[in-house]
Amino acid sequence: MRTKIFMLCVSFALFTTNINAQWAVFDPSNLAQSIVNTTRNVTQTTTTATNMVKNFQEVKKVYDQGKKYYDALKAVNNLVRDAKKVQKTILLVGEVSDIYVNSFQKMMSDPNYSVEELNAIATGYAKLLEQSNDVLNELKGVVNISTLSLSDKDRMDVVDHCHQEMINYRNLVRYYTNKNIGVSYLRAKKKGETARVTALYGNPDERYW
Repeated sequence: MRTKIFMLCVSFALFTTNINAQWAVFDPSNLAQSIVNTTRNVTQTTTTATNMVKNFQEVKKVYDQGKKYYDALKAVNNLVRDAKKVQKTILLVGEVSDIYVNSFQKMMSDPNYSVEELNAIATGYAKLLEQSNDVLNELKGVVNISTLSLSDKDRMDVVDHCHQEMINYRNLVRYYTNKNIGVSYLRAKKKGETARVTALYGNPDERYW
């Protein structure tokens, strides 16, 4: 058991060392919270469609910084199983951010949403991202190699739990996105404009229903 704990700590140390060697230290939980805070600022200050597009550029700017981090993290290979589970969990937060930013940019060009509805949708994304970030903070607590109060099994149980929770949040964000796009599709169908919505988001028969 002691050997397993030692190897686990070494794997996390190597994981951290590999990351630090390739780019500056970047806390993904701070990154996710920055996207949340910027989104909330956008929803609180936006009153017109033009302002929405302009203000959302601040969210996109934070996201682009994070994308560099996540792309670099994807390039870290040859990790032991435990460290790889941590890596996958962190990357799921990046996937949630990616779904939000890329989908919402399309929604802003969709006339089937009002500014008030866009604000409501963005608020929903912010809540989901913040909740997923809570899981990331829980993960960060057990990955910290200076925290040795947990047993090997307890530590890995938390890692496995966080990974599964993050998968659930990723799937929930996808569902939330699809349902919001479904509203646009139904409105477009009533106006005979489904071709335009399909061109914007893709074929709803394949992706959203």
